[in-house]
Amino acid sequence: MAYSDFTLEQVIEQFDLAVQEQHPILESQPVAPSTLLVQILERELPWAVAVGSEIARYSGIIVQVLLEVRALRQQQISVFAGKEFNVNSAQKLNGYCDFLVSLSPVQSVIQAPVAIVAEAKRGILENGLGQCVAGMVAAQQFNQKHKLEIPLVYGGVTDGSKWKFVKLQAQQLTIDVTEYDLAPIDRLLGILMAVTTPLATAVK
Repeated sequence: MAYSDFTLEQVIEQFDLAVQEQHPILESQPVAPSTLLVQILERELPWAVAVGSEIARYSGIIVQVLLEVRALRQQQISVFAGKEFNVNSAQKLNGYCDFLVSLSPVQSVIQAPVAIVAEAKRGILENGLGQCVAGMVAAQQFNQKHKLEIPLVYGGVTDGSKWKFVKLQAQQLTIDVTEYDLAPIDRLLGILMAVTTPLATAVK
């Protein structure tokens, strides 16, 4: 079993998580995209949507958005794609995560704290929540093991065009009931900038 084998029900039961739904799950302000990102999306988005595969959306949209956040953060965060993240094999917290974002500038190796786990899914976003939350639990354990705790770990499931976010604080899992569209990109970038802030403000 690996992250991709977990359903949301399984990960909630195995790790004894309390669940609530909320909107929004954190406070954020729109952030204007760079000219470069606007140009890339204008060129790549029609192709990625037309092809429709996970890999097309992965490379044409999702990577570009996350690298924009890294640039906005002055390269002080790291973005990993398709990285093996083996944290606790006994609890089946192992395998590959589509994307990991660490609050460390080091790009050669994953260092704590891991702040975001994102999974790219084609189709219904809710179907990727189990895999995403399992990765978030692993990130939480990874951070604790390295004695660099942050209060929140965020997760996201996206097909590139739509994004859904979740938050894990201790044993409390909060699911944002809203699916966010890629456009306006200012709003999405604002959310991603907020979740890459070490002490991101949680909405009470």
